[in-house]
Amino acid sequence: MIARFKDLCLDAADPLALGGFWARVLDADVADAGDGDTRVDPRSARSDAESIWVNGVPEPRVGATRVHLDLRLSDADPAALLAAGARSVREPDGDVERWVLADPEGNQFCVLPAADGVRPGPVELVVAATDPAAQAAWWAGLLGGTTGSGPNTSSLHGATGFPWQAWVFDGVDEPKTVKNRMHWDVEMTAPEPTALLAAGATLLREPVDTARWWVLADPEGNEFCAFSPSTTG
Repeated sequence: MIARFKDLCLDAADPLALGGFWARVLDADVADAGDGDTRVDPRSARSDAESIWVNGVPEPRVGATRVHLDLRLSDADPAALLAAGARSVREPDGDVERWVLADPEGNQFCVLPAADGVRPGPVELVVAATDPAAQAAWWAGLLGGTTGSGPNTSSLHGATGFPWQAWVFDGVDEPKTVKNRMHWDVEMTAPEPTALLAAGATLLREPVDTARWWVLADPEGNEFCAFSPSTTG
């Protein structure tokens, strides 16, 4: 294990508005992260890894959603999310009781009805992949955990710091072509990303000014930020 899962980040044209939407969806507080960015902190979170940083970007959203959350509802249907500003993209189809919604900036996510004994909120982080098994194995090599496979999908369970049920890599035919609107951060065990680069990550950007993180990409081009170890414990 050379890193741990740290949190999620979501690009936004309007971080305050989009952060407010996700706060309603996740029963969360919105914190001012400075420079116009916001942070969504779920009130029932069991770790800081469940926070979502909403960061302002100048470029508009383009392309398909390649990284998204699957959420477990507290109700039988997503009526409350639609009232909060979500848009319905696809209704449940066949035996799969799952809705596809989009947030106010067009980022899609999936929701499942309430279930006994299951806490509402995110249950899976889902990433589109042309080689799901290789992606799951690569991230397991960095963060630990165990992998499993199904028809055209692979999953990672128990990755260090990962706060939800599973990290899922779903098979798709098309390769990644544009920057992901949602990405994840990791905290390294070492002060620099030498081990990540040796494992096959690509360096996209060095730290700027006093920042303590590097912007990297995994073997399929998914951007992630790699932070040096925290000095505050």
